[in-house]
Amino acid sequence: MSTQAIHLETPAKINLYLRVTGRRPDGYHLLATLMQKLALYDHVQLEQVEEGVFLECPDSDLPVNEDNIALRAAMLFRSSLQERLPDNFGVHITLTKNIPVAAGLGGGSSDAAAVLTGLDRLYRTGCSKQELAELGLELGADVPFFIYDWPVAWATGIGEQLTAAQGLENGLVLLVNPGFPVSTKWVYENLPLTLEEKNFNLSDSHSKHDYCLEENPFRQASFASSDVQNDLELVTESSFKEISRIKEQLLSAGADSALMSGSGPTVFGIFSEEKPDQARACYREMKKCYSRTFLVAPFADGRSRH
Repeated sequence: MSTQAIHLETPAKINLYLRVTGRRPDGYHLLATLMQKLALYDHVQLEQVEEGVFLECPDSDLPVNEDNIALRAAMLFRSSLQERLPDNFGVHITLTKNIPVAAGLGGGSSDAAAVLTGLDRLYRTGCSKQELAELGLELGADVPFFIYDWPVAWATGIGEQLTAAQGLENGLVLLVNPGFPVSTKWVYENLPLTLEEKNFNLSDSHSKHDYCLEENPFRQASFASSDVQNDLELVTESSFKEISRIKEQLLSAGADSALMSGSGPTVFGIFSEEKPDQARACYREMKKCYSRTFLVAPFADGRSRH
């Protein structure tokens, strides 16, 4: 087997809209969320080797064992598709991180999706997007979103039921990560308690899109910055006051809206296309306090995943 390698850029995402709509008997929470890809990337290189699955994460303290979802993705690919793979299947993965970890930006899920799609290309296994998405779901609820080429998707169920949607077409997104990780598991475990303490229930969080909790309200209707919403923000914000302070700073600097993404703690501000100078000025100021600050463009229709 001649040595071959491919390189993939793996984008981050934000949740422009996130409602928790219920909980399954197995404990998984049901969601209705609008996810938007952004031009902030990790880099994944996959190189064929004679045998074995290996992971390297240069300049990072990330684990290189099965605690890393990128390695688990490669092992799942090997075990699930062994009939289509050579006996000496092997891959060396080099993962270069730029997306903050445990930040609500989907970096790990995006990396896992890149490993699955990259191995399909590298070994010519002929997997469909649906087949890869089903594999990805075994790794995490956000992984299928990164399998598909859509820049924006409406997700329901536990996040695996996806349809294409409209999101941010123009403007800039300012991401501010306060520098501490937040466990998604912890957020969901504390959601019922937070709702009780705030005298808040799921029906209280309904917005003008309630009639479409399962249907895709953004299939044709454009997303407006006033549509931003995140039920999980209550949990993270109650324990980390930095979230509120960052939101206030972004809004004071001219952002049309500001919200925490996913389970956090990253906060994003949306600046319309008429405000590039304000976005850049805000970026410079926020960067002084928060080193993990990024000014990025949203993926628009027609932009490919890689």
